[in-house]
Amino acid sequence: MKSKDSMKEYFGNSNVKSLKAVGNGIVIGMLAGLVAVLYRFLLGKGEVLLRYMGSWSKQSIFHGICWFLILGMISFVVAKLIKWEPMISGSGIPQISGEVKGYLNPSWWKILIAKIIGGTLCIIGGLSLGREGPSVQLGGMAGKGYAKATKQDETKEKQFISCGASAGLSAAFNAPLSGLMFSLEEIHKNFSSSVLVTTLIAAIVADFVSKTVFGLNTVFGFELKKVLPLSHYPLLVLLGAILGMCGVIYNKVTLEIQSIYKKITASKMELRVIIPFFIAGVLGFLCPQVLAGGHTMIELLEEKPGLLVLIFLLLLKFIFSAVCFGSGAPGGIFFPLLILGSYVGAIFGTISIEYFQVDASFMNNFIILSMAGLFTGIVRAPITGIILVTEMTGGFSHMLSLAVVSMVAYVVANLCHSEPIYDSLLSRILAGQKVKEVKVNKKKMLLEFTVANGSPLVHQQIKDVDWEDCLVVEIRRGEEEIITKGTTTIKRGDQLVFLVDSNGLSNYHKKLSKLCSGEEA
Repeated sequence: MKSKDSMKEYFGNSNVKSLKAVGNGIVIGMLAGLVAVLYRFLLGKGEVLLRYMGSWSKQSIFHGICWFLILGMISFVVAKLIKWEPMISGSGIPQISGEVKGYLNPSWWKILIAKIIGGTLCIIGGLSLGREGPSVQLGGMAGKGYAKATKQDETKEKQFISCGASAGLSAAFNAPLSGLMFSLEEIHKNFSSSVLVTTLIAAIVADFVSKTVFGLNTVFGFELKKVLPLSHYPLLVLLGAILGMCGVIYNKVTLEIQSIYKKITASKMELRVIIPFFIAGVLGFLCPQVLAGGHTMIELLEEKPGLLVLIFLLLLKFIFSAVCFGSGAPGGIFFPLLILGSYVGAIFGTISIEYFQVDASFMNNFIILSMAGLFTGIVRAPITGIILVTEMTGGFSHMLSLAVVSMVAYVVANLCHSEPIYDSLLSRILAGQKVKEVKVNKKKMLLEFTVANGSPLVHQQIKDVDWEDCLVVEIRRGEEEIITKGTTTIKRGDQLVFLVDSNGLSNYHKKLSKLCSGEEA
């Protein structure tokens, strides 16, 4: 579609645009929701099959040998799928972020096929990987497929990918608000009004699809009996600091294990992927609780295991998860890191109850709070972490304690100069595969950014700013839409709409985002 047509549609009648946004959100939510639900269903069946094969393999030495041979064949198939479509490797969230920023342009249908098959096989093999990151990628690719089918322009395609990613997370966790916030905070990295409506509708529709299939129950069944009193908040500050440091360690170890894999296996994907499958086979005999996503470990917490058991399972799950993810096998870190957070919380709660006279009824509070805190320390998306854990547990009376733990973890991780994990992973994808910016033959795209309080643009006139080769075509100020002139003054809270060349999308996205937010270049 030509840039003129794109702009005409973008600046068309607001009522028509609103109706189109709602309609697109419904369709994308349905498509992404169905794909994510299918993936979630297959992973559930995969875990059932894993438990059956675990019992079967222990019946005799012959069965055990057969199981290891099966694991070898599964790892071979997974490696071939990764070679066929390299962008299914790992979580999928960095890949989606990279595509929205203009770095990547993978085949949407190849990712849908390879990620679903590869992710399911990894869970059958017992790898400690989550469904949420892949669900985000699958949802994003469903949105991209819809954009291709309806012949949308480049701007709409990026928006549909973001919407699909939101819907994917919503369906994976039964958490529509978290899906919306994660898309805006982590994927799109911009609270754009043009994306907001479509993304919210898509997340709600995907959540409806998911709950129609899996029911209305929350993902975690922890019952929070009462709210932590304010007298315990010094403990929450300490917990947040610990979780921030744990996030720094998690990111460092995860990236280091990726580097080790590259050194010892070079480009031999078959050799790299078979390592976690072999370890999973061994752990199936020695400690099957740490296999797959971690639902068994959550159930174990209800039995209130001792402190040494909690520490042992935490360390083993952490190392095993890092080994699985570092191999490049298709699967995410999202759910496993929440499991790790729950165990850090259980350890902290056990110590607090035993040595600081905290009531034992608050144990579940520490578990839930630690999930949000560790997520924030690793991903650096505090709002998403707070809303996600709130939706997953079904309780909204603990927002203050969640905010305290999450923000302390956020500050500590930033003070340690630890880069958010998905940003680090995207950088490695681009460097490792020598991915260059996607070239799109002189097409134009529209980008939208909100002017923050600390932005140098505040109170500046359009003519006084060096925009290089970007064109500010509109300012949205509340309900008012202003066609810009050189003398137009920019105010805080304005939403600036830019017309840019697709050829330099990633550079424009980075520069304009920093300029409008006030971040240092």
